[in-house]
Amino acid sequence: MKLSTMLMYDGNPRAAADQVVALEKAGLDTVWVAEAYGFDSPTLMGYLAAKTETVEIGSAILNIYSRTPGALLQTAAGLDNVSDGRAILGLGASGPQVIEGFHGLPYSKPLARTAEVIEIIRSGLKREPLTSDGIIKLPLTKADGGVTGLGKPLKLLTKPERSSIPIYVAALGPKNVEQAAELADGWLPHLFWPEKFGQVWGDAIKAGSARRDPSLGAMNIVAGGMVAIGEGPETKALLDFARPLFALYVGGMGAKGKNFYNDVACAYGYEKEAAEIQELYLSGKKREAEALVPLEWLEAANLVGPESYIKERIAAFKEAGVTSLNVHPAAEDQAAVIEQLKNLI
Repeated sequence: MKLSTMLMYDGNPRAAADQVVALEKAGLDTVWVAEAYGFDSPTLMGYLAAKTETVEIGSAILNIYSRTPGALLQTAAGLDNVSDGRAILGLGASGPQVIEGFHGLPYSKPLARTAEVIEIIRSGLKREPLTSDGIIKLPLTKADGGVTGLGKPLKLLTKPERSSIPIYVAALGPKNVEQAAELADGWLPHLFWPEKFGQVWGDAIKAGSARRDPSLGAMNIVAGGMVAIGEGPETKALLDFARPLFALYVGGMGAKGKNFYNDVACAYGYEKEAAEIQELYLSGKKREAEALVPLEWLEAANLVGPESYIKERIAAFKEAGVTSLNVHPAAEDQAAVIEQLKNLI
């Protein structure tokens, strides 16, 4: 099992990125860089490539709408070059509020578009001319909306560091997870409950895996949560620090009827709580929404408690097929927590 973390920042990503150097020395295997509608990921990932030596650098996530497949190909190949083969391309559909609200693009056919983008990027990394006759048209002819009719299939001008870069997909809905299990090198779920993994996504994983190209190997799974190792109630109380994150996603990420994280809460058996959290959160009552996040879920999705308990939670994540434990140390000395976890896994 690898050990990874999400680059967390509050207004100053450069300072947060500098902390990764210490985490790398402590044994961190992978760092993931979010984008959403904040600073772009590729800039920070390039900065990390220059500051680090061994840690893998992944986007989590780049959406499949606001950059063309050609631009995503260039980004993946460029990052892989400057990092000397340490890039991971994390992709996802994001959501309609970001895609239509921030980028001004139609949020349409996310499954089909994801499949086409993956195919085009993999082809492009082999320096094959980019062609597509699906939702994405390459080259773009006049019949498909082109203006000049002069477009022709082009291959990547420069030679990539690797002809294949791992592509991970962020997915939560059954069909999306099924597609990830079929096409992606890895899967990035969120708010992951190891013991309930099978009942929520087991059928989707099985269906997608049945169509998976054997050359891809087994699908990697990146999941985890906040980590605090210690005895006593004061350590368990740190679980409350995870409440705002859970409430944000279950209550505020998307609109009513179009919130994938809310759907996951319902699939875990919290239909009533999910509805109430969303109602409160969208009404501006964030504290009240946070208080309703079930403690049982917080305990299962995070790793908070004495070392013996942390070992049990690590085993649960392993049993669910997690190959990279993605953690957020709740400590001032995050490197020390990473080093301790590295010894435990």
